[in-house]
Amino acid sequence: MTNQFSRTALLFGKDAMEKLEKSRVAVFGIGGVGGYVVEALVRSGVGTIDIIDNDKVCLSNLNRQIIATHKTMGRFKTEVMKERALEINPEVNIIEHRCFYLPKEAKSRDEFENNEDFDFSVYDYVVDAIDTVSGKIGIIVQAKESNTPVISSMGAGNKINPTMLEVADIYETKVCPLAKVMRKELKKRGIRSLKCVYSTEKALTPKEGSKNTENTCERKSIPGSTSFVPSVAGLIIASEVIKDITNVRNDIPVV
Repeated sequence: MTNQFSRTALLFGKDAMEKLEKSRVAVFGIGGVGGYVVEALVRSGVGTIDIIDNDKVCLSNLNRQIIATHKTMGRFKTEVMKERALEINPEVNIIEHRCFYLPKEAKSRDEFENNEDFDFSVYDYVVDAIDTVSGKIGIIVQAKESNTPVISSMGAGNKINPTMLEVADIYETKVCPLAKVMRKELKKRGIRSLKCVYSTEKALTPKEGSKNTENTCERKSIPGSTSFVPSVAGLIIASEVIKDITNVRNDIPVV
């Protein structure tokens, strides 16, 4: 019988689609990368998705975030993402967490933002699409302690070549400054592996005098960004989650 997932089922099969429907995935960060992760997971038939973010849509998001439009500006990203997801698949269970993830040692914003709110053992997969190093480490450590698969997004800012994005273990990465920091910090914590998406492209330097601080919700130094690098990173991450959950892969290189 034809349904909205029929074309996906032609590639993955009935059993895999049932696995996706029964799966629960947590996506931390609903921005340029994370928004596209959620979009692809919903369109692929994942049954339950936790979305975690406390930011609101603002003008500077319009160039790269799938939930950002002039109509959604000023609304919480999780609220907009949930609304969009239900319009795509009314049966999907979106669990909204309107907060930031902060590990114990970095708890500094308010009493609601801490890792104790999350039980990673209930997830079939965890996606780290946030920006802060302390938060990324906290997510990865908590996922590893729960034996929950996790994939992490490295730096997508100041990059313009999506074809240079790769899937690799964190200890096999190169060029990316964020990946270098993560390697060091994860090694300290005895974490020996981490699947990640990163770019081998050398970051560009933002043009002087082009920074516009008006009508922006950013709270730190602002990297340059495009519509096509974060989105591709997000779709690659989603593809890895879906293939890992279903055990359906086609990674044999063409000779």
